[in-house]
Amino acid sequence: MIRQRYAGRVASIEVSGIRKLFDAGGADAINLGIGQPDFDTPEHIKDAAVQAIREGKTGYTPNAGIIELRSALCSKLERENGLHYTPENIIVTAGGSEALHIVLQALVENGDRVLFPDPGFVSYAALTAVAGGRPDGLPLDANLHIDVEKAKEMMDGARVLILNSPANPTGAVESEESIRALVEYGNDHGVTVVSDEVYEHFIYEKRHFSAARYGEDVVTINAASKTYAMTGWRVGYLAAPEEHVEQCIKVHQYCQACATSIAQYAAVAAYTGDQSAIGRMRNEYWVRRNLLYEGLRRIGFEFPIPEGAFYAFVPMGRSVIEKAIEHGVIIVPGDAFGANASHYARISYATSRENLSRALERLEAIVGD
Repeated sequence: MIRQRYAGRVASIEVSGIRKLFDAGGADAINLGIGQPDFDTPEHIKDAAVQAIREGKTGYTPNAGIIELRSALCSKLERENGLHYTPENIIVTAGGSEALHIVLQALVENGDRVLFPDPGFVSYAALTAVAGGRPDGLPLDANLHIDVEKAKEMMDGARVLILNSPANPTGAVESEESIRALVEYGNDHGVTVVSDEVYEHFIYEKRHFSAARYGEDVVTINAASKTYAMTGWRVGYLAAPEEHVEQCIKVHQYCQACATSIAQYAAVAAYTGDQSAIGRMRNEYWVRRNLLYEGLRRIGFEFPIPEGAFYAFVPMGRSVIEKAIEHGVIIVPGDAFGANASHYARISYATSRENLSRALERLEAIVGD
């Protein structure tokens, strides 16, 4: 028997609690655990990919991405976010996950503290640990928003603050005042803000504000994945000051070389073509959000209404969560997102109204037992 030895930076990390549920349940299971749109990629985007294949655009691209896509992203950031960038500020990545990975690899030294919302997206702590940093969760208030004053206290001596609005898993959308305060305080104290904005278009009653509007030392991370129902295409990007890009591109070169050429040409069509699919998806998520929220409240669960993304973060108790999964309602236990959230469950409403109604019926039966 070979005795294996593994690096501590990976041996100490758990497999994602979300990915464990990707194929969970039997034939009658209702999977509300996976955070991906249930819509198809719009036809004009698929057509652009097919055209790229037929034209032989299947080789390596520049490390930072094709100029057509980086230029399109600059236009998008100017038009939608009020941010002024040139293609030299952009790196196209294999999804938003790679963008987050290379940023932390470039910015974080061994032992550096990295702050992020707790509960928060599963990758933040894991990628911090892989980079040699110390994960440090920011407390949330009763409405699942970042406690700004406590965050300011924790920023002294930190290296990076990760913002995520709209947030996974909570569905919270931070206010302009909170984002401005966090960015300004962080930048004044030598903290780089990394703003994960992949759910920016799925906001219901509120508005989205990009963190980079309020400070220079900000890295914006985004992706085509959620906006255009392109999760499997693996196209994301980061936008940052050139000095950050110069260091991030080194990591990107050696771990990825470039994002898939075909997906990049498809993404050009996504960002420059018909945008109507985004509004249709948002409006459908809005209806589903209301259906799920009202149904769960009727059953007896109390929680803040999700303001964005397509998740509800619900205090249910471990026994109810376990029974739900046993009865084929696949939801993600909250401890996947933070040590203090074990009694919560993340429920994705990126599925049909019929599935949500069926899931609510099962949950009502469980709670009523």
